[in-house]
Amino acid sequence: MTSTIDQRGMLLRAIEAKETSYNPEVRMLRSPFSSPGYHTTIKQADSIHSTYKSLVYALGLLDTEEERYAQRAFDIIGQLASMQDKDPSSATFGIWSWFYEESLEQMSPPDWNWADFCGKVLVLSVLRHGHRFPSSLLEEVRETIGNACDAIIRRNVGPEYTNIAIMGTLVTLIAGELYDREDYGSYGMQRLERIVAFTRDRQTFQEYNSPTYTYVALLELSKLSTSTRNPEAKKLANELIDMAWGSVAQHFHASTRNWAGPHSRSYRTMLSDEHKAFLQLATEGALSFFSWEELPYDEGWYRVGFSCPERFREQFLTAEIRNIRECYEPASDGEPDKWAVTYMTETYALGSFSREILWNQRRALLLYADNGGEPTYAHFRCLHDGYDFCSAVIHSVQEAGEVLFGVSFLTNGGDTHPNLDWTEGVIEASDFRLRLELGGCLDGVEADVQGDRATVRIGGLTLRLDCGHAVFGEGLPREWSIESDEEDGRLFVDLPIYAGQPKRIDLRALDQAAFLFTLSVDGEDNAEAPQISASADRLEARVRRGGRELAVTLPLRPVER
Repeated sequence: MTSTIDQRGMLLRAIEAKETSYNPEVRMLRSPFSSPGYHTTIKQADSIHSTYKSLVYALGLLDTEEERYAQRAFDIIGQLASMQDKDPSSATFGIWSWFYEESLEQMSPPDWNWADFCGKVLVLSVLRHGHRFPSSLLEEVRETIGNACDAIIRRNVGPEYTNIAIMGTLVTLIAGELYDREDYGSYGMQRLERIVAFTRDRQTFQEYNSPTYTYVALLELSKLSTSTRNPEAKKLANELIDMAWGSVAQHFHASTRNWAGPHSRSYRTMLSDEHKAFLQLATEGALSFFSWEELPYDEGWYRVGFSCPERFREQFLTAEIRNIRECYEPASDGEPDKWAVTYMTETYALGSFSREILWNQRRALLLYADNGGEPTYAHFRCLHDGYDFCSAVIHSVQEAGEVLFGVSFLTNGGDTHPNLDWTEGVIEASDFRLRLELGGCLDGVEADVQGDRATVRIGGLTLRLDCGHAVFGEGLPREWSIESDEEDGRLFVDLPIYAGQPKRIDLRALDQAAFLFTLSVDGEDNAEAPQISASADRLEARVRRGGRELAVTLPLRPVER
């Protein structure tokens, strides 16, 4: 970072802004309740006390080097040390619950990642400020970090779980250096080597092009690089950092100032203020979203040392045609390679996966468009009672701004989550639909529906979504139309599969359940329709677009994954 960027001033402002959120009775930070819908059994609450956020706040307090904050930081760290499961015979040994308000026993299930999340903050706290700790607290934290390391080693996640693999490496490697524990240090180094070997083969993280997880990986790798005394660990961390920044810069769409899709993991469709601020800091203001005085600074960024290499920075600012095709998951178990395609012009960025579940953390078919200087997005989804249905699978092939794609279904997939709520092929639904959702800036955005075609206009850009085939078993409506509606500042273009009284839908019993679409961005209005053929169990479609024949094949009936 250049000396003109006052990160200490930003840190102090961030800490002062949380003053009224500190609860001295609980010795933790109070924050608004939010949840991804799993792990915690808390469904509604105005506020909670987060274990992880409290530790990050405590480290931020110490990083200010203000003596007035030291005792508060030690109180929080002592409280959190006491909340860890310290029983080696326990299944949750070495971890914490998410919230003060909910014990590990009450969680469903507990989150074993918390050994990594909380452990990394504790090792950095001791590394930077251990000389300031009261001796009794320092010894207690040493035991707590050891428990977290033992839990991490016991669990031993693979390199494909990128963010946790990196965090666990950080915890064990730095703990090994702090406490002269060769077992922790060698484990951390071996784990880092596995991550690098796994990632070199693909030149991408398992969580492909993920705004959420690439950001986390860059933060944790930067912490590792700036904190370790091991030169080989520093070199390997920097290799991964360089690869990640190259990917981020390549996928950044300058006109809409958004991170182009497709995204394997994302918690929101538009670029968040947190990510904008991170990119602004990392590019030293080359990419600017905020004045430096108003930038929403995270206290966890202080002394991390993240920085985008200068050779990548111009890509963030250049509006140009880019055509990115990457194999992000090699063939396995009889399934073909999975491909990601991103096509950018000066006015839009369109991305798609060749085959993916339509989980709410996936952005498998995603468009960003420049709408008079503001971004508009279009995101394709499958909804079960308003929530993304994980047992829906998209199959697509893309050429520039043209996509031929189908949707099929799994009989042994998840409902709201890929692994935590398997359907066993049966759901109860009062509403089940496919949706092209539009959001962001909707000024001047118009949707026109004519039978099985929806035409959406975004400024001077035209999207055409055609439904070429739609079948979903017996007894459900066979007359299909695409509908539009507005709600919560978004525009919905829907193809309802079922709407009515709650109904049991047994995917295993459906002899046919498949949908086929074409999506065209600024394509020909009278483009040819796909040629479709069906066998007993497969649906095949071909169409010529953009000088290339596009072909897609998908199961005609629901199948096991």
